[in-house]
Amino acid sequence: MKEYRYKINGNLYKVTVGDIEENQVQVEVNGTPYKVELEKKATPKIKPVMRTASTTPATPPPAVSRPAAPSSKGSIKSPLPGVILDVKVKEGDAVKRGQTLMILEAMKMENDIKSDRDGKVTSIKVSKGESILEGTDLIIIE
Repeated sequence: MKEYRYKINGNLYKVTVGDIEENQVQVEVNGTPYKVELEKKATPKIKPVMRTASTTPATPPPAVSRPAAPSSKGSIKSPLPGVILDVKVKEGDAVKRGQTLMILEAMKMENDIKSDRDGKVTSIKVSKGESILEGTDLIIIE
């Protein structure tokens, strides 16, 4: 078992990498266990096309099992894995840019999740007390 410490966007993550079986790895991030599937590299049969900065990267990161549905347009995503402590809005509410939508506990700190746009809350994808992963859709604003 190997242990690492990463600082990402000013937040400290303690990552423990456990057993590796074929392309499955047991990983623990700040005490939360995850099963990570490593991508199997395929031999390219054609010459790769040059990518610009506006396109997606050639190699995606390892896939993490997560219960979240695919992201949708107008969604506010979780910046960190954690637990939803409070939801400050409800469906149908009009919100302003910078308004606190919910409180996320991550690494024993409370983080305000704020709206990045003016609009109307059309869907709330998580509930109070729910554990979520980074990148999970939280709220849809249109």
